[in-house]
Amino acid sequence: MSYRKTFQLICGVAGGSAVLVFAAAAADSRGYFGERREEAAGSRWSRLTVLRAAQPAWTPANHTPAPSGHAWDVNWDKRDPSVLSNGKKKESATEDPSSEQDNGKPKATRNILLIRHSQYNLSGNSDQERILTPLGREQAELTGQRLAALGLKYDVLIHSSMARATETANIISKHLTGVELVRCDLLREGAPIEPVPPVTHWKPDAVYHEDGARIEAAFRRYIHRADPKQKEDSYEIIVCHANVIRYFVCRALQFPPEGWLRMGLNNGSITWLTIRPSGRVALRTLGDAGFMPPDKLTRT
Repeated sequence: MSYRKTFQLICGVAGGSAVLVFAAAAADSRGYFGERREEAAGSRWSRLTVLRAAQPAWTPANHTPAPSGHAWDVNWDKRDPSVLSNGKKKESATEDPSSEQDNGKPKATRNILLIRHSQYNLSGNSDQERILTPLGREQAELTGQRLAALGLKYDVLIHSSMARATETANIISKHLTGVELVRCDLLREGAPIEPVPPVTHWKPDAVYHEDGARIEAAFRRYIHRADPKQKEDSYEIIVCHANVIRYFVCRALQFPPEGWLRMGLNNGSITWLTIRPSGRVALRTLGDAGFMPPDKLTRT
């Protein structure tokens, strides 16, 4: 096929940018526009410049997402030593304020392992009837075995006072000899904040108002950096509920808390938060249930 016919075909099919590509190639090979080969070679770079101009320029701004939301709040737990006075007065005018501040700095890392309760009887009319199913008890055994296999020195096992969380915690505790069990009403299941996008599960504002205040109080009690008096890193287990865990994760990472319902957690799964002395928070695992056989996984 002649160059002219090929040129006309491309014009009809590919449009202007393809014409530029073809024209540059033709000119380069034989000086299509009436030029001699030498002239075509001399003007080759100008045509390539035209081709480059037809393409969108690459810049970092075009490929890097712009930051969104607020900057990290270093004093999110209200325990940043640089802004804490602890209500103390200096003993003398010669006391070094920087030394006092150093003594008040946390030095240990807190590890908080949030465990979702195992599968339970959904048909129960009351909390006391919503006990674990046979599969749920198997799941709790597997979670207890996993926590024991990690070989960590656990300081305490705190659990929600609801039946399914209490039973899950009791089964897990059999695998963790000597770890204290603590019951807490603040950790009961509820609706922490109206989710976005919205759902129809909870409609009255009073539900969010009451449950949200309680779950936020639980967050403030348990999720914070170590006390300055704590000398060694700690490992604490909290057995509670999916809504509570998802809300805790959003709050700890300073993500919009109304996004809590966008995450899913398996029964008996492990979510691991690490809080450094500086107040920095890391999510080591979210809903880890890889230690369970596939036929034991549920989300009820």
